[in-house]
Amino acid sequence: MIHPSAVVDSSAEIDSNVEIGPYTVIARDVQIHSGTIIGSHVTIDQYTTVEPDCHIFQHAAIGAVPQSLKFKGEKTVVKIGRGTTVREFVTIHRGTEFGGGITEIGEENFLMAYTHIAHDCLTGRKVIFANAASLGGHIRVGDCAILGAFVAVHQFVRIGDYAFVGAMSGVTKVIPPYVLASGIPRARLYGLNAVGLKRHRFSTETLLTIKKTYRILFRLGLTLNEAIERVTSGVDQIPEVVHFIKFIKSSERGITR
Repeated sequence: MIHPSAVVDSSAEIDSNVEIGPYTVIARDVQIHSGTIIGSHVTIDQYTTVEPDCHIFQHAAIGAVPQSLKFKGEKTVVKIGRGTTVREFVTIHRGTEFGGGITEIGEENFLMAYTHIAHDCLTGRKVIFANAASLGGHIRVGDCAILGAFVAVHQFVRIGDYAFVGAMSGVTKVIPPYVLASGIPRARLYGLNAVGLKRHRFSTETLLTIKKTYRILFRLGLTLNEAIERVTSGVDQIPEVVHFIKFIKSSERGITR
């Protein structure tokens, strides 16, 4: 199922039921697992692993060396998680030795056309990147997060689970989990991602508790430490609240307010 015009290095490990389209180039030290479909004119560079059941559309470029002046040619990798869809002209770059050595796309991600994932980024499960969303280096994106079209995320930023970032936003600080953020040139918070949370079947009680946590953290004019103390003492410590507070406490770039 490899088109005759495709160029596949003899050392690449390709499972027998992988489909590779015309004029695609697969470099050495690449692993592509079962059920994956790769379109035409795709380039998959060295040290890339594509897990089963992925679909990579035409003209995507995966595994190129990072756009980093510190990179000196060291062995670093890209990993594409099971069931991920990579649309046209997406670019995903290898990690760097100083950044952990891996760029990893989680399972069942959906990367729409022209998405860019820079070196050392890690994404969770079922993340959606709309057209031309772009991550700088060293970014962490949580499970089920959604980034709208043309969103630009500054390096080292984290985006929490189930967060939604509106189109064309500039993200320079941490986006907490469960929230809705948007803004040009810089994103700010607009409440909970209520629609997304309902779609993921969060209970009404859980939604109300997260909403109470959000209000204390961001709407009462308290300092962050004061707000965290009030949430800890006055809100039911369900797993989502514990995760919310832990995420904020561990953030190093400042929180989007």
